Amino acid sequence: MSHDEKRSPRRDAQANRERLAVAHRKVVMEEEAKKAADVRENMERLKEQRLAKEAQGARTAISKANQPTAFKLRRFR
Repeated sequence: MSHDEKRSPRRDAQANRERLAVAHRKVVMEEEAKKAADVRENMERLKEQRLAKEAQGARTAISKANQPTAFKLRRFR
């Protein structure tokens, strides 16, 4: 028997781990890409909400500034 014909269980296990690692790496990369896309989508949604809130605040401030001031009636003694 030559050296190649003798395969130790340790080498077989290592080769199997390496083979599975390559397959698993692809799955992990796809999961990470999906997570990154989800994070970007969520950040965009939150940015839109923040801008809408700021715009609403600006509209409220402008609206309040355009209102006539109410005069208080004074009672004379």
